[in-house]
Amino acid sequence: MLDANLKTQLKGYLERLTLPVELVASLDDGPKSVELKELLQEIASLSDKVTFAEADEDMRKPSFAIVRPGTDISVRFAGIPMGHEFTSLVLALLQVGGHPSKEAQDTIERVKGLDGDYTFETYFSLSCQNCPDVVQALNLMSVLNPRIRHTAIDGALFQDEVEKRGVMAVPSIFLNSLPFGQGRMSLEQILAKLDTGATERAAEEIAAKKPYDVLVVGGGPAGAAAAIYAARKGIRTGIAAERFGGQVLDTMGIENFISVSHTEGPKMAAELAAHVKDYEVDVMDLQTATKLVPAATPGGLATVELQNGATLKAKTIVLSPGARWRQMNVPGEAEYRNKGVAYCPHCDGPLFKGKRVAVIGGGNSGVEAAIDLAGLVSHVTLIEFDGQLRADAVLQAKLRSLPNATVIVSAQSTEVHGDGAKVTGLAYKDRTTGEPRTIELEGIFVQIGLVPNTEWLKGAIELSPRGEIEIDARGQTSVPGIFAAGDATTVPYKQIVIAMGEGAKAALSAFDHLIRSEPVEVQEPASEGRKAA
Repeated sequence: MLDANLKTQLKGYLERLTLPVELVASLDDGPKSVELKELLQEIASLSDKVTFAEADEDMRKPSFAIVRPGTDISVRFAGIPMGHEFTSLVLALLQVGGHPSKEAQDTIERVKGLDGDYTFETYFSLSCQNCPDVVQALNLMSVLNPRIRHTAIDGALFQDEVEKRGVMAVPSIFLNSLPFGQGRMSLEQILAKLDTGATERAAEEIAAKKPYDVLVVGGGPAGAAAAIYAARKGIRTGIAAERFGGQVLDTMGIENFISVSHTEGPKMAAELAAHVKDYEVDVMDLQTATKLVPAATPGGLATVELQNGATLKAKTIVLSPGARWRQMNVPGEAEYRNKGVAYCPHCDGPLFKGKRVAVIGGGNSGVEAAIDLAGLVSHVTLIEFDGQLRADAVLQAKLRSLPNATVIVSAQSTEVHGDGAKVTGLAYKDRTTGEPRTIELEGIFVQIGLVPNTEWLKGAIELSPRGEIEIDARGQTSVPGIFAAGDATTVPYKQIVIAMGEGAKAALSAFDHLIRSEPVEVQEPASEGRKAA
């Protein structure tokens, strides 16, 4: 199961174990049980602190528990946690084996202090880049608090269970057998749902903060770059983000970030967060901005109102709210979201193995999604509004060569059909003849681009007809002291490398605005070795 290089790496990690760990497997006679047994025995052979045993105690087979002998501490996986979940397996081994978590101490104490019995189940897919965050957060919680139990379940391996529970998107979280959440969730987000007083406490803490010289709103590549460049000037910098990393968190592979041949979105997002924390930046995560109030007088303080009722004030603001998946906006789409309507083929594709699906959108993202899905589903139909596909020629040729793929152009999606529980079909209009048509299918993957997260800015600053923030060459918006950067602006070509450059530029422009408006109290300057290029 593990190649020589992976074994060497894993052996190095297992040297960090301080307590014994037992791998207890529940197996049957199937081939997946054979694979799992081989994997667990290989892991046990790499450390004298790890042992392997079989016990027919769990209804899900194959599955296994990582147990700290003599305690109530354990973590369970149903399936074989390879792919994106291999890191989750390694972390679970380390944490059950006594290696301390890198989470903030106050967060750890909040988990330990949860009063109640919580049994979590998370359905994941091995190709889902969003799932590990949820799996790792709940695994850690079960290690820190014995009253918390967690089982991570490979939905592709336990499809009967997935069908019975109506799971059509991952990650899907159940708490005490009831739906708890879907999609990426951080440890802090899970805690916020369990700890009902957390939102009020966070609002009180934020309301007590002093005004910032630069406040960045948004935690994607543009926001992270802006925060770093502002903090390097030695001025008081804060960043408020709904989810740090932004759209990057939903990006599977990144191969065009100059100097980095290949990385993945969640990894880049973690590195962005770590880089920001190298500086004196007040990071406020899980904060949704709802209103911008520009300064009443020149040189005054602008205000950002948050969903939790708190407000933040700053001399200058850099807006980088990013974008989200564009929806079809047809009847049935909202009703059947996560019930067959999906936006991440990498995450949710394995749940549609052997089924019929459609992909909406003929750009690179849509054609790549259709190609990937064709290897899993029985048939994929790509539907494009325009009269021709817009994807690169090489991708179009690949898609058209697949025997289980159909391409339909000049088609306008008009309605998602379903039976109340799940998607059953898609209606569209042939734009050439005007004829209405219907496709019977079980899944619809929407890949039609992004829409800027700027609704909350209407009336405060100038927006383009597409809802993008109007900026000049310096990142200045229509309001002095308010700057913007990233995918939510009118800058063309929505790319990570461009967003980072725009974020840095907006922060430098904000600093320039400050020093021209009034004397700035500069804190300790950046060290000689870390000066900006």
